Amino acid sequence: MLKPAPILLFTYKRLDTLTQTVVSLKDNYLAAESELFIFSDGGKDDRDQAKVCEVRRYIRSISGFRNVFIFESNQNNGLADSVISGVSKIINDYGKVIVLEDDLITSKNFLSFQNQALNYYVDNSRVFSIGGYTPPIPGLCGNEIYFTKRASSWGWATWKDRWNRVDWEVNDYSLFCKNRLIRKRFNEMGSDMAGMLDKQMRGEINSWAIRWCYHQFKNNLVTVYPGKSKVKNIGFGEFASHTKGIFNSFNTELDEEGNTTFIFSDNLILDKKIMKQFLRPYSISERVKNKVLNALSAV
Repeated sequence: MLKPAPILLFTYKRLDTLTQTVVSLKDNYLAAESELFIFSDGGKDDRDQAKVCEVRRYIRSISGFRNVFIFESNQNNGLADSVISGVSKIINDYGKVIVLEDDLITSKNFLSFQNQALNYYVDNSRVFSIGGYTPPIPGLCGNEIYFTKRASSWGWATWKDRWNRVDWEVNDYSLFCKNRLIRKRFNEMGSDMAGMLDKQMRGEINSWAIRWCYHQFKNNLVTVYPGKSKVKNIGFGEFASHTKGIFNSFNTELDEEGNTTFIFSDNLILDKKIMKQFLRPYSISERVKNKVLNALSAV
């Protein structure tokens, strides 16, 4: 097997979820062979900075990987700018990366899946990225895969040539926002897509992921997903930066089958039955239901 891709871990102020993320990552089969790059963002204010300092004391103690490199920002850049600059920095040296945020638990074979997929699809330029998270897909085993046209930001991997083509400024947005047909097509991979891009361009949110997904859409690219999830998000709640609601449709079970080899395919076809399961959490009905439940829970 080729040398494992570097792991990039982006942290802010949540020590509780970060420790769980690191413990599960260290338990991966390929952890000891992998280099870990940790990016620690600065606090927005004194209160946040105190929590950032706690996080930094912890990350300086992390071991269990081939090497651990730490980058500490003196200012608050926000997750979007941190990810774009951090990934660009490392991917240009290594050619590929595996990326995690500080609220994701991984299965033991997460790194195995990511690295094998990176190696298998390295020369297939239509494969945009490798996902780690998947909602439950009945009928699929942990060593199987499927494809979608929507990337995931919850534990993922990609290559230098694909990452460096992204237009982070979205220079064609003025054409997109006026074209109902294109907006409708973008929303085929989730009813939230066009609206999120609108919010991004209006400055209401700061998301690297929606711009990443928009590039994928424009270029008709696919993401490879595992049949059973290698990632579980534990970041929902009041202290989360972007996922504050406790009710969500993205709960899943981690793969416990323990596979270390996977069945890949060059047939980049979207299975209609699988797409129905994949898209359910992004449907308008699911989004409305959870918005109402979260509003009621806050009363």
